[in-house]
Amino acid sequence: MVHVLGVQLPDYQYARFALTAFYGIGHKTAHRLCARLQIHDKCKVRSLSPHQITELAAFLSSPSTSTPIPRFPLATSSYKPPSASTPLAILKEETKKLSQRAWADPLRNIKIESEARRVVKDNIAHQRMIGSYVGKRHAMGLPVRGQNTQNNARTAKKLNRVDRRG
Repeated sequence: MVHVLGVQLPDYQYARFALTAFYGIGHKTAHRLCARLQIHDKCKVRSLSPHQITELAAFLSSPSTSTPIPRFPLATSSYKPPSASTPLAILKEETKKLSQRAWADPLRNIKIESEARRVVKDNIAHQRMIGSYVGKRHAMGLPVRGQNTQNNARTAKKLNRVDRRG
């Protein structure tokens, strides 16, 4: 078992699925992480190199300070290639303009574990503070997303008390 940032990753699982053990990382984010860190889809956790594990831990500990990935612009459908006699300096300028377009890295502002839990707790506290229907349901420990309350609410009443009353 590999231990990364307080989470045990099972050896026998694919790295892509093992990353979902982190609170706040789903399948899509795990797939993006593997692509970013150049981990193959079929690579198991036990076959990760120490360098890859270190790189994963470094990225997950502070994703906003990690090195940005190089972004190469793709041509749009309305692109017309320049003529062969165009000077190289002008071509370089056009490439710079294309690459300076705003592109938001989805992994840049990822929140995992305690940060993600804090965000969820703050959102619930905000809902309760403004007195919305959802906030009232959270406060009473009842199902929030329209579930049946005649029979199934017993489980929600038991489970929701600790997590949502804070």
